[in-house]
Amino acid sequence: MYCKSRVLRLTSEILALRNKIGYIRIRTMSQGESADFKADLKKRLSPIQYHVTQEKGTERAFTGKYNKTTEAGLYTCVVCNETLFTSETKFDSGCGWPAFNDVIDQKKVKLTTDTSNVGANLLLLITNPGMIRTEVQCGKCGAHLGHVFKDGPPPTGRRFCINSASMNFHPINQEK
Repeated sequence: MYCKSRVLRLTSEILALRNKIGYIRIRTMSQGESADFKADLKKRLSPIQYHVTQEKGTERAFTGKYNKTTEAGLYTCVVCNETLFTSETKFDSGCGWPAFNDVIDQKKVKLTTDTSNVGANLLLLITNPGMIRTEVQCGKCGAHLGHVFKDGPPPTGRRFCINSASMNFHPINQEK
């Protein structure tokens, strides 16, 4: 009986917390991201660009238009046009997405812990700590870009695995 009442109490506390978080999200969205802004993004971006940048989606491996791009140039956020990566740090990692070993400036991106691929399965996280990823977001607008891993080439040892759908490429004309 004690266990059942404790479970009921914890369940009600979790629901109350979830409602409070929902309230905070609604309040934050109304202040920072109006419905008009989201509607404008849906018009301006392709469905895959919107899904990746706003819903934290991922394009299928080897389908992105910049995966094999080798031209010299700059990569910018598709949402706000912030310059994020340069072709000088791009490399072929074989992962199926454009990979970079560094960003133009660390302030241009926001890195956050991402456990979305395991849901609420805490046991899975404990037994497989490698499943915890680091999400890369645009530092200016918060758009989801991809993930960064610690298996990249020197000198940084990092691999920024970025969705093509989250970027625009601007070639640099090289005069000879």
